[in-house]
Order: sequence, then structure tokens, then C-alpha cells
Amino acid sequence: MENLFPFESSVLPDGIRSTFVNANGLRVHVLEAGHEVAGRPCVILLHGFPEIAYTWRHNMLALAAAGFHVIAPDQRGYGRTTGSNNRYECDLHEFGVLNLVSDVLAILAAFGHKSARAIVGHDYGAPVAAHAAMLRPDVFQSLVLMAAPFPGPPAILLDTEDPDPGTDPVLHDLKQLNPPRKHYQWYYASRDANEEMSAPSQGLRDFMRAYFHYKSGDYGLNKPVRMQEWSAQELAKLPTYYIMERDKGMSASVAGFMPTPDQIRSCKWLTEEELGVYVAEYARTGFQGGLNWYRCDSHGLNRRQTRILAGKTIDVPSLFIAGDRDWAVYQKPGFLEAMQNRVCTNLRGSHFIQGAGHWVQQENPDETNKALLDFLG
Repeated sequence: MENLFPFESSVLPDGIRSTFVNANGLRVHVLEAGHEVAGRPCVILLHGFPEIAYTWRHNMLALAAAGFHVIAPDQRGYGRTTGSNNRYECDLHEFGVLNLVSDVLAILAAFGHKSARAIVGHDYGAPVAAHAAMLRPDVFQSLVLMAAPFPGPPAILLDTEDPDPGTDPVLHDLKQLNPPRKHYQWYYASRDANEEMSAPSQGLRDFMRAYFHYKSGDYGLNKPVRMQEWSAQELAKLPTYYIMERDKGMSASVAGFMPTPDQIRSCKWLTEEELGVYVAEYARTGFQGGLNWYRCDSHGLNRRQTRILAGKTIDVPSLFIAGDRDWAVYQKPGFLEAMQNRVCTNLRGSHFIQGAGHWVQQENPDETNKALLDFLG
């Protein structure tokens, strides 16, 4: 383990340090807290897209103060973690969810932990955490999912062929709407997405500020409703950061939702200095490493690999946390209900934090930390 400090001290709260470990062929950049005392139980925090370990800066010290060794890695393809092929031309198996679980197991071992008191996943970190808890309940003793409910593995395939997700008729129907629309996950899987997002016309800082704002509780029109079915007509209710206008990339989709200067100054959960950390990292790396995760879903790789788990449940104690203004909870019809009623057999609660949007652990860290600590006991 290398005790290096790649982040300037001014952007890391006192008590959080930056280090590197070797794990599963990667040189993994990790933020950790509670590292001063040996033998503490571990809590591992997995970020989503477009984020990095820094997304947990508001949560790590509260968990450390409660007696935990807190580990938050830059996951494969993100931030200062190196060793993966982050180009579009890559072996997608490297970014498949089962290999991402292997990364987490190796990171724990690199820190000398045989188990984790909890694994916590936000956004695209949630399915990684869920599969980890499902596959290795002996290692991951409890599970917290944030923003993204987990519906369980796919059913056993009875047909002779596994249909290509890209042939889903709903994708065609979205193109027939007025105005024509497209699903963001298939846009993220396209060859053009990284270039468009890495060099947006408004500049990377304004793009990322608008993206974070538009999906947050600060954008007052984020008032989610349940989707009744997987159809173009229902999906059209989703904001344009999920169901995009067909002829726009993501930077153009969020450009009209740039917060005002007064809104930026009053944004306590993402100051200009904090936003600058994300901007600096993505200016250096681009987005393709994280976008390759989406390709594993849109190309059907994750579905093919995890179908062997059909019918399996998550039986460790579990918790779900989301903002009550987060459309991600409902963007896939039935996912929340499947998680609550069937998949998580030991679900201890679903907390919807008032006024928060997609970035719940940043927007309202006090309520998020309280829910986490109450769950961890």
C-alpha cells in the first residue's frame, strides 16, 4: 500500500487520506478514513457515474467516528485508478459486473480485511454492491443501496436465443414520439458519447455543473412518479437526462438547465471548489472508462453472465436510501417493488430523504449518515 496524497490537501476534509493499493490487476486509488486504529470493521463505499471516490467526502468521517474503517475506491475506469483499458476498443468483460465484484474483493484483501460490515453502492455502484452481497454474503455482512433499486438477476432463458437489448421495440417507439427521443443508456453506450461529453460546447465545468444540478433536488421540477410499464409513452415522462431528445447529446440536453449564479453560490453540497475536483479528474481521463460499464448492459453482457443467478435473493440485512426527488428510483418500472417484495429478503427499510435528488449522499449528508448509522447499529 502506498501512502501517497494525489489530492491537494485543501479539497480533502481532515481525517480523510488518499492512497493506492494493487488489486485485481489494477492500481486502485482509494480514499479512506478511520485508518488510524487497526482492527476496525470495514465499510466500503462504491460510487456511480459520473463520479469518483470523492463523492463520499461528506459521509466518510461520520462512519469513521462511529468506529469503522471506511474505504472508498475510484472504481475500474474512473479517476486515478489505472490498469484497465478505458478505450472504446476494449474487452468489455473487463467492465462486466462480475469482474467489478472481483475488484471489490481484491481491494478488501489489499487492506487486510476478510469481510466488510457493509457494502454501500450509489447509482451504478448499487448493482455492483448488490451482486457482491448476493454472491458473497460471507464477506459482505450487510448491504446499502442508494438511488438505484436492484430487481434481482434475470430469469432463466427458455427461448433458444438471448435477444439483443438493442432490438427492444421500445427503443424504436421512442424515436416515433414527438419530439423523437432516445434512452440515455444506449446513448452512453455509443461511440460518440465520450467525445461529446469530454469536449462539450459550453465547457466541461458548465456541463458538469448543469448535469449535477438538473438531477438534484435543487431543480424544482424533479417530481418523480412511478412508471406504470416499460413503454415509450410512459418513459417519455422522464426528464431529458434519462429520455433524451433524439438529436441531442448529453451536454446539449442539460445546457438549458444551467443553474443561475445565485443558485451556484448557494449550493452548499457542491461548492465551486468541490466541482473543480470532478472537472479536473474528467478533463484528464474523459468518460469512456465509466461509459464502458453501460455498454456491458446495453450489449447484454451482464445479463448473460448473471443469468446463472436466476432466482437467487439477497439475504443479508439491507437498506435502501434515495432522495424523494430522484427519478432514478422509478426509471425502470417494477424495479423498486421487486427489490422490496422479493429480492432483498431482509430489507430493514426504504428511506426517502425529503428535498434530495439523485446525489442524496452529497445533497443531504446529515440525513443520509443518520440512516446509515442507525442501520449499522
